[in-house]
Formats: sequence, structure tokens, C-alpha cells
Amino acid sequence: MNNTDFDLFRLSEDHEAIREAVRAVSEDKIAPYAAEVDEKAAFPQAAYEALVASDFHAPHVPEQYGGAGADALATCIVIEEIARVCASSSLIPAVNKLGSMPVLLGGSEEIKSKYLPPLARGEGGFSYGLSEREAGSDTAAMKCRATPDGDDWILNGHKAWITNAGVSEFYTVLAVTDPNGARGSNISAFVVEKSDEGFGFGAPERKLGIKGSPTRELHFDNVRIPGDRMIGKPGEGLKIALRTLDHTRVTIGAQAVGIAQGALDAALDYVKERRQFGKAIAEFQGMQFMLADMAMAVETARQMVYVAASKSERGDADLPFFGAAAKCYASDVAMKVTTDAVQALGGAGYTRDFPVERMMRDAKITQIYEGTNQVQRMVIARNLLKR
Repeated sequence: MNNTDFDLFRLSEDHEAIREAVRAVSEDKIAPYAAEVDEKAAFPQAAYEALVASDFHAPHVPEQYGGAGADALATCIVIEEIARVCASSSLIPAVNKLGSMPVLLGGSEEIKSKYLPPLARGEGGFSYGLSEREAGSDTAAMKCRATPDGDDWILNGHKAWITNAGVSEFYTVLAVTDPNGARGSNISAFVVEKSDEGFGFGAPERKLGIKGSPTRELHFDNVRIPGDRMIGKPGEGLKIALRTLDHTRVTIGAQAVGIAQGALDAALDYVKERRQFGKAIAEFQGMQFMLADMAMAVETARQMVYVAASKSERGDADLPFFGAAAKCYASDVAMKVTTDAVQALGGAGYTRDFPVERMMRDAKITQIYEGTNQVQRMVIARNLLKR
């Protein structure tokens, strides 16, 4: 960690303008459908269309490929503001970055030019296929195989817990390409297209939260992948995948901040109106202390995420520490703040008439995906011990 770097992040006028614009889209085009999306476990199509129309569906794509060219901090602001009203919808820009980040980090110019422009145009989302049922945190234990066949590769196996599976058109998929090679250095990355013969999906998972974002298995049955769809060189896949997570864990931190902020906003609105013992419950000191603790935690998490986002943009050497810390802390905050928001609303908070119970359910996954918070603490500790 570089303790002499005091200019860790700075919000520009452009950043504030982006926040204002995405908040308007979120409140007008996304919030009205959030409860229905959750209730029906339906993909938030209205949100997707609104985000594509406003260029917020994949803001990270560089301008040279037709994208908005938003920096990492701006992308986090987009995700945060959408998550304030609908966590499921915030996974549209978050997963588009996750799925395409390996292409940006390790792909050839040819593969970038092929897949990033349609992503920027909103013609197809990008998902990320790393985890398997028996290879979650232990990613190097994956069983998915890609076998060479001339200039092509034949892909067999499965991936599990894939966000927006079945909706996205493109998938970054990690597979073992050298079964006899050194563990972790025998894995390569490929782009798989939804239309590829032999590629299919499992049934949607029945989840606690983020119900509007489909989570399904990916199934590969002798899927032929042209050799020019490999991202990077053979054996570089896991290295690229882990570098990707250093960057995209920050976006999950941003999602967590947004969920927590949305819950705090809802709690503030409620306690100023709800009356007991002849006065608004916001006037009771016990409630005020709870709100103060919630607000301090949310703002601390936000600052950590913004610092990590700026380090992501610069490619700082200490990004692994800051990315893991921001994701871990922000997601723990989201879980606590949403739980406290339900408590602040009392019995009303436990009903679907108010959004805080949905936010509490949505918050839980931020402590699990893109690396559990136990794994984040291992990453943090290892980076500390290297100093």
C-alpha cells in the first residue's frame, strides 16, 4: 500500500453529472418496476432498455470500440445509483464489465474489435463463466475441459452460478486446456457465443435475492470454439480471470453501497412519518443513534469503494488489497444497514409493501459472489504479510 498517495480519488464535474443522469434514469425508468421484477423473478427488461438508451448498460467500454469510455470511478457511480433502487438491474452494467474485462485485459485487438462494439451498442450482454459446483473459491480445481482439434478447441463440462446466463449473448469461459500441466497454469479463457452449437443452460436457480437477474448453469457438449476466440495465450486464463476480479470486486462494493444507501433512504423517509407516543419515531434518541451508525457505515464504505475504483483505473500495485477490502467492507455494511432498516420500519419493514426487505435479501449475495468475504479476508491478509 502506498501511504504517501493522498490524491486517492477526486470526483470531477463529469462524475457528478453522470450521477445526476443515472439517478434520473433509475428513479424514472427502473424504480417503478423493481418490486414487480423481484416478485415475478423476471429479467428487468424495462431497465435494460432504459440503460441501453442512456448508454449506462456497459459504460466501461472504451470509446475506440464505440463505448462511453467511463472510467472505473464513473462506472462504480452508475452501478451504485442503479442499486439504490434495484439491485437486479445494477447487475446489467456490473456483469457486462465482469464478462468483458478479461477481453480488455488479455484479449487481442481482433477479439476486442469483434466483441466490444456489439456490447457497447447493447446488442448483447457479456457474462463470466468461472465457477463450478465443486470449484467455487478453489477455482483451479475446475473440471471444464477444452481439447485442441486442429485450430479449434472442443469444450465440454459445465459452469455454475452464472449471472445473467441465458440473457447474455457472450460468455467468457475458463477451461482446462492442459490436464497434465501445473495446477492453475493449465487453464485458458475463451469467448463462447450463445448461438454456439452444443451450448445450453440449466434451469434458473431459485434464489433468496437479486431475483430479476437470472442465475443458471452453462452446459457445454462438444462445443467447437475457433482458436481465435481464445483470450490471451494458452495457460494464461486463470491469471487473467484473477486480475479481472481485482478490478470487478470494486463494482460489487459499489453495488453494496447502493443497496445500503437505498435502505437508509427508505428508513429515513419512514421514521420521519411514523408516529408513536405522540411524536415521530425519528425524534427518539435510540432511533437517531441507529440512523447515525447506518449513515457513517455507508459513507465509509463509499469512500473505500471510490479509492479502490481510482486504483483500478490507475492499475496501482496495491489494487488487490484495496479491491478486496472495499468489496468485503461494503458488503458487510450492506447486510447490516439493510437489516437495521428493516428493524427501523418494525413490522412494516418485514412486509413487501416496503422495499427494505427486498434490499436485505439482495444485500446477502454481495457477501458471497465474486469471492466470499472469507476469501477477501485471506486476500487482504496475504497482501498485508507481503509488505
